[in-house]
Amino acid sequence: MALFSSDALNPGVQKREVFGWAMYDFANSGYTTVVLTAVFAAYFVGAVAGGASWATFAWTASLAASNALVMLSIPVLGAWADQHGAKKRLLMLSTLGCVLFTAGLGFVKPGALAMAVILIILSNLCFSWGESLIAAFLPELARPQALGRVSGWGWSFGYLGGMLTLGLSLAYVLQAQAQGAPASEFVPITMWITAAVFGAAAMVTLLLVHERPPLGRAAQQRHRGSGLASWHQLRQSLGRATAFPDFMWLLGCAVAYQAGVAVTIALAAIYAEQVIGFAPQETMVLIFVLNIAAAAGAFVFGYGQDRIGHKLALGLTLIGWTLTCVLAAVTTTKEGFWYAAAIAGVCMGASQSAGRAMAGLLAPASHLAEFYGLWTFATRLASILGPLTYGLVTLVTGGNQRMAILVTAVMFLLGLLLLYPVNLARGQRNAQVFDGGQ
Repeated sequence: MALFSSDALNPGVQKREVFGWAMYDFANSGYTTVVLTAVFAAYFVGAVAGGASWATFAWTASLAASNALVMLSIPVLGAWADQHGAKKRLLMLSTLGCVLFTAGLGFVKPGALAMAVILIILSNLCFSWGESLIAAFLPELARPQALGRVSGWGWSFGYLGGMLTLGLSLAYVLQAQAQGAPASEFVPITMWITAAVFGAAAMVTLLLVHERPPLGRAAQQRHRGSGLASWHQLRQSLGRATAFPDFMWLLGCAVAYQAGVAVTIALAAIYAEQVIGFAPQETMVLIFVLNIAAAAGAFVFGYGQDRIGHKLALGLTLIGWTLTCVLAAVTTTKEGFWYAAAIAGVCMGASQSAGRAMAGLLAPASHLAEFYGLWTFATRLASILGPLTYGLVTLVTGGNQRMAILVTAVMFLLGLLLLYPVNLARGQRNAQVFDGGQ
């Protein structure tokens, strides 16, 4: 257990609380792995929408609509959580919502397009709220010099959760297919498996993670403001964040590179099957192995970024992402695509972990949930821009997904350029001065 040293934790924080915090990554990873990437995405396109020419666009548009709602709601959600010391209460509600709406996807039959769209929008909305709220606990648990390490624990453990959920789903799918069952019979079971694992694992988080009193100005402003003023709160949050230029540069970087990551999450299975020629069960195995690489990447880079620096670690992963896109665009064999997927897996875990840790370093302690709300706002904007850009390129080029994946490489290069001005030492000083002046 030396790897999980208490020296990485803030005074008064116990290892079991960090374990509880990491269990939320374990819990919610199954949703992205099974619902958004490996199973329901293909089912939506092929069965719910009947393989229509507009099916892929309908999928990306549904995700875009959900992420737009996240963008509008998350700043006020984060600020309200800070002001009322309510991160844990809101986390419980968002978790319950995602579990219920994911279970609801199990009742979606072929042709039930409206039902599928509504449930995807709502389940992804609740998932994103929870993702932002759990991230806001990180700087309360870990010392500044160990944020990358502890963040890496969560991300790597999260991919294990994704593998468990996908593994259980794959086992059932293979059994059902051997008996000749159609997708309309086995896909619902995978949705219920995902909901059950999410709910059970998240219970550990809700039992072990503690709510701490709001700090500084957040406490002073506890009863101020309207919970409905999303646009006003967004402007207020962005206005506050402009006093932290390094955090703003990081937000810009996140929009760029997370747009590329969003393409991988939303369209990896579609690309593998339509361009490379993978069968559905091969795609599930591919995503399973990708999660193994992602878990290793998050864990190893979690320690590595604390040693070599978060900025350099994130920069290296963006270079790796660029290489992944180029390799995926030029390969014509399943073997070549496996290599690209392996690199993508390592970079996915590492880049997600590094970005979340950097946001915690640059955010003032008195506004953690609010600034992580802005982080989620940026990643949701990326989740709109990435897949829709991909879809637009395929539309303009007559379905050329290889060209679309090359355009995705440009997103990662742009992220690398926007990362360059970030100065972590300066950003940390600004955050400390802000909190000290309250």
